[in-house]
Amino acid sequence: MAANPVKILLIEDNLAEARLLQEFLKQAKSHEFIVVHAQRLAAGLQKLRTDHYDVILLDLTLPDSQGLVSLPPLMSQVPSTPIVVLTNLNDDELALEAVREGAQDYLVKRQVNVAILIRSIRYAIERKQALEALRHVNQTLENRVEEKTAELVKAKEINQFKSEFVSMLSHDIRNPLNTILLAAGLLQNSDRKLTQEKKQNHFQLIRSAIKNMAHLLDEVSLIGKADAGKLECELICLDLTAFCSEIASNAKLQAAEVKVNVVFSSHDEDLGGILCDESLLRHILENLLGNAIKYSPPGGKVSFEISKQDQKIIFQIQDWGIGIPEAEQKKLFQPFYRASNIDNIPGTGMGLAIVKKCVDAHNGEISVNSKVGLGTTVTVQLPLIDY
Repeated sequence: MAANPVKILLIEDNLAEARLLQEFLKQAKSHEFIVVHAQRLAAGLQKLRTDHYDVILLDLTLPDSQGLVSLPPLMSQVPSTPIVVLTNLNDDELALEAVREGAQDYLVKRQVNVAILIRSIRYAIERKQALEALRHVNQTLENRVEEKTAELVKAKEINQFKSEFVSMLSHDIRNPLNTILLAAGLLQNSDRKLTQEKKQNHFQLIRSAIKNMAHLLDEVSLIGKADAGKLECELICLDLTAFCSEIASNAKLQAAEVKVNVVFSSHDEDLGGILCDESLLRHILENLLGNAIKYSPPGGKVSFEISKQDQKIIFQIQDWGIGIPEAEQKKLFQPFYRASNIDNIPGTGMGLAIVKKCVDAHNGEISVNSKVGLGTTVTVQLPLIDY
């Protein structure tokens, strides 16, 4: 036991027996004890709320609590404090049951003397300390097992992700490769038979296929950096109106091929000198505009708006296309996930996952509001950082 005084909470309603126990403790020569007396369980619980005790001496026959029901409130309030129960001669079975329920020791009142009392208190404290140490070791082991289990589950998920990723990549990169091989073969084997216009068409097919492959590999690189925690936001000063106007102009060229009209508008003139990561912002807007165009019907419209509000830059892209089922909207930002109503519209399922990671890198927020058959509105909010 420690050299410091041992503080005891004695919960005993019989004043004569309480005085006798206190007298025994005063006679102890090798230890110093401080005894605080409570005559009711409720009074003892109150004292435990305001002070710390090294051990509790508990009578199992109290006016406001009888037998084993006294233990749970004490153990719940001070789980690390040892308890020694006090019983009468005919309560041995009850006392043993109390030890089984969590008490460290028991004393038969009429058999108590100075040596027995001090030994019981000392052993109770030592047993409780050993139990607490063992409990701590067990908890540490349980935590490690849970951590290792979580790591194994994560590793399994990563392996599954890699497998799906490789499968998707090999599938999606094959199409542009086949286009390049076919067009290059025609140019090589039929060069003299092809008109200049046909040659130009084949070269355009090759350029377009290479661009698609570069875009796909760019997305793969971004996903890899984000998963490795290396996707950093490198802020530069941008004129957002001019930047977004350029993005919209490029989108209009893509939209014209499927007869979709892209309308860009800026609701604030003062959007110059805004700090953003140009590359990440380009990924965000091009992916969102590309999706809006892809899922719009011929003759449809895509609205692209930018505004400033409450120290935030708000980008809103709206289409009146096929929409997204409400139950699936929470899964949209998962890699490879695609809505169930896309039919045969091509795609990798990576675009929105990349958008989400790029938005997160800016400490921004993204939300989706969509109804099947009515269209989709995606809103991106990025914190306004002045230059």
